[in-house]
Amino acid sequence: MSFKKLFRTKSIESILKQGGDGEHSGLNKVLTVRDLTFFGIAAILGAGSFSSLGSAVFSGGPGVIFLFIIVAIACGFTAMCYSEFASRIPVSGSAYTYAYASFGEVFAWIIGWALLMEYSIGNIYVAYSWSDYFTSLLHQCGVDIPTYFSTSYMEAKDAFKSNVTGEAYSAWQQAPSILGLRIIVDLPALVINILITYLVFKGVKESKNFSNLMVIIKMFVVTLVIVVGGAMIFKYNLTGNWTPLNAEGVPSFMPNGFKGVMMAVSGVFFAYIGFDAVSVLAEESKNPQRDLPRGMIYSLVICTVVYILLSLVLTGATNYKNFEGIGDPLAFIFESQNLNSSWMHFLIAICAVVAMTSVMLVFQMGQPRIWMTMSRDGLLPKRFQEIHPKYKTPGFSTILTGFVVGVPLLFTDKTFVLDFTSIGTLFAFILVCGGVLLIPRRGKEVGKFHLPYINAKFIFPTITVISAIVIHKLYPTYFIDTLSLSENTIATNLPLLVFFTLTIIMSFVAFIKNLSLIPLLGLISCCYLLTGMAVSNWMWFGVWLLIGLVVYLAYGYRNSKLNNIE
Repeated sequence: MSFKKLFRTKSIESILKQGGDGEHSGLNKVLTVRDLTFFGIAAILGAGSFSSLGSAVFSGGPGVIFLFIIVAIACGFTAMCYSEFASRIPVSGSAYTYAYASFGEVFAWIIGWALLMEYSIGNIYVAYSWSDYFTSLLHQCGVDIPTYFSTSYMEAKDAFKSNVTGEAYSAWQQAPSILGLRIIVDLPALVINILITYLVFKGVKESKNFSNLMVIIKMFVVTLVIVVGGAMIFKYNLTGNWTPLNAEGVPSFMPNGFKGVMMAVSGVFFAYIGFDAVSVLAEESKNPQRDLPRGMIYSLVICTVVYILLSLVLTGATNYKNFEGIGDPLAFIFESQNLNSSWMHFLIAICAVVAMTSVMLVFQMGQPRIWMTMSRDGLLPKRFQEIHPKYKTPGFSTILTGFVVGVPLLFTDKTFVLDFTSIGTLFAFILVCGGVLLIPRRGKEVGKFHLPYINAKFIFPTITVISAIVIHKLYPTYFIDTLSLSENTIATNLPLLVFFTLTIIMSFVAFIKNLSLIPLLGLISCCYLLTGMAVSNWMWFGVWLLIGLVVYLAYGYRNSKLNNIE
């Protein structure tokens, strides 16, 4: 095996001939900038706002809006890097294709493997959340599904072992058994996965119309939550909830400090991971060089404003501590003990089902198209790139995606999937930003997005120095505490120490190489968000990457189409 071949790259010209030139693609080109923006909103505004937002608010309090702003800025820089790549390489495959053109084949494979977590494994979390809201909606209508048919097996098992009473605990106790094995399965989650897979299999046009309708509905209801909830906060004089008491008994917008805000990074970041799914639809866009960048950026800006307003409404409606273990935060604030609005509670339950259905739809469309692109390169068998003759969709890959989402629903739980998905997606974002730093600059082209070049030679080192001074002034012992790698602090401090080292190194590289500022800021901000991930998450991610490398070396390395060129 040649070590050099691991980093062989594909020229942009050869990538375009696979479909981006509009002549070599078998997919229907039907999507406009409005459709792409709606797809982005459909992916972003869903499980994050209707489920993981509760845990984020509990960790960070009202100050969690700062984390939404930080993540939005990081995603904004990343979106511009995605847009630069999408403008140059309007081909399905997202970050996988971009990495192939910049870092080389082995990194492209790693990105493709990481995106499997974002789209397929991330959809497992969405399916679980969809099931929670759906069963709640049925309950309000007087229909109850047995708990052992609406709970995941691992969730019920863990609840029983930990003696935590509730629906999961009841599911374990009440479940029938065959040969000593309890029959516990989240049936609604499995059913919605099957239905979404069928819809995506039928075609992008049908999916587009369905997604656009759901986006309109949920944007209307989310706006209603912000307006009605905000009005009730001021009506009942609940603004004091925005400055709850901290551990010292002092009113604070960040009651758990910035450390508490950063503890919410998995939940907050998961709320944003859908915007890059827009880039996967390049070959089905009418004008991808112009519309893909706009779709990503428009959807990101819209959803950031919505998330900040929702966070303020949630933390104003009730004390942030009340969101512990709450999986339906938007509905929760309208319960009798809070704002007490039964009609809003029912409406939100309906909207949540609609919102998370649209998220599943977009994610389920993304994964097959990445597999299709990897198959074109020879890294996966040819079956993955087969286009259905009638529906013009990657049929085999779509069905397989349904299985990849459906089977783990039988033995995983939400917490594990949430953390696992977030770290993989951040890793992909980092490589996209880094890839833009590697590709040569180009001149402006009419009708195409162009990433502005701002020389980071002096700006980035200056930002680094000023940031260090500000942190030292606000927290005099911060750097001393970070350098302390005791047994109790190594899990928190080691990632920060690595981040600071990387920032210093990139400051020198920016000065020497005249790097572009925007992708550099995207790279550094995404690396910072990774410091909020637990060490256990890194261990699982490492195992996942190792499995991916084994698969690549066993098949992709030997069957790569670049072997025929060299």
